[in-house]
Amino acid sequence: MRNELFHRLAVISEFPGNPLKTEPKAQTIDNKRMDQEVLFRCTPYALSAEIKPKKHLKLVGYTENTSRSEPLSRGHSVAKNKVPARKKSQKILLTGTVARRKCEGEDLHIWDTELPGFGLRFRSAGSKRWFLRYVERGRARVWTIGKVTDICAEDAREAARKRLRDVALLGLPKKPMPVNAAVKVSTFADLVEHFLADRPFAWKPSTEYANKRALKVVLLPYFGSMAVDAIRKQDVLRWRDTRAERSGAFNREIAVLSGVMQYAEQLGLRKRGSNPARGTPRFKREEIQRFLEPAEYRRLHLRLSENDNVIMVAAMRLLMHTGARCGEISNLRWGEVSRERLELADSKTGPKSILLSRQARAILDGLPRGGDDALVFSGRKGQPANLSKWWADFRSTAGLPDVRLHDLRHSYASIAIQNGISLEPIGRLLGHALTETTERYAHLTDQCIIEAAEVVGASVFQLMGWSNETV
Repeated sequence: MRNELFHRLAVISEFPGNPLKTEPKAQTIDNKRMDQEVLFRCTPYALSAEIKPKKHLKLVGYTENTSRSEPLSRGHSVAKNKVPARKKSQKILLTGTVARRKCEGEDLHIWDTELPGFGLRFRSAGSKRWFLRYVERGRARVWTIGKVTDICAEDAREAARKRLRDVALLGLPKKPMPVNAAVKVSTFADLVEHFLADRPFAWKPSTEYANKRALKVVLLPYFGSMAVDAIRKQDVLRWRDTRAERSGAFNREIAVLSGVMQYAEQLGLRKRGSNPARGTPRFKREEIQRFLEPAEYRRLHLRLSENDNVIMVAAMRLLMHTGARCGEISNLRWGEVSRERLELADSKTGPKSILLSRQARAILDGLPRGGDDALVFSGRKGQPANLSKWWADFRSTAGLPDVRLHDLRHSYASIAIQNGISLEPIGRLLGHALTETTERYAHLTDQCIIEAAEVVGASVFQLMGWSNETV
């Protein structure tokens, strides 16, 4: 749809206007004498009219070289060969017909006129996806609903409406179900069975797999035979003591237990506010941060050049040049790759855009390109490549036995800080949802400032003619 429509209506009357510079005459639909012209300018927000003498009329909105026009019905006059420039966003009622259109050139967003925030995203690479832009708890979010080949326009719009309803009700108090009307659950094992069947959570596939495993392997063996309303705070603390050697795993498992107990409160199986897992202290862990030195970078580059696994080597180099997470690269598909960036439909923090440097683009250009749904780095059976397993076997050959794949991401941030880039753009490069996450690199900034102070101080000494022996 054009953003602006220009209409001209000719009206027969007298106009005592001042003489103006003569412009080319505009064609009209009849041969009657017309002394007055009314020029209408219509936009989605306002309507304005301007009266001019017919002989001084000039068509607004057309280029100077477009002087020919064809007379149409009802007094409209438009350029004969004018082609509107493509816009980056349009607004139209989204249907299956719109979804089947082809988009060539730059990316395009088409917004729905029926449901605000609901839209269709065309990528220059050819992919088309439904999406919803909304605000949740004061933060703007974008939810990718699915591909146009997997879900029709009506179903995508209904899914968007459901998400908006859920967001509108988020945080509002809910009436608990009466105990006699709740499902008949006696033990924690029964509660977990209903919890997994009702799915009152919005876990991502990888998170769901890990949490289900925690329920099956850890929580059910300890709490499974206990009555739901009999689990107390001291029971949770005793279980905490048994997981002291697996502190990191406990910090994730306690969140799962808290979610199951909250579900029991919603069913009316426990009193409101009686969640025994809430407020349980987590184990404090020393965060591991390992940064590659320049010599280690050179050694790693040399060993990668000697390796014959082209796909894995390209994946490692892309991790080093983008600072992306391991899962973001292993699950990357060609439909998410454009010339300047990676448009990830989903990541740890939701939809994400990763800018590509010249070196990163060269790495992707060296790989055989597949269809939009094809994985960029696939394993033997068509599954996402297991980068962590390959790296665990490879890193010893590079003399880096203590370096994890995630340390390549830390090293990327370290190099950015050493080159004088502030924390805010670094957070955007890494895709951090919270600024607090980026602040873990603040100590590197302080070290750069100290080194800069030393350099400046030495220069002042030389200018004053002093030497180190003088001090």
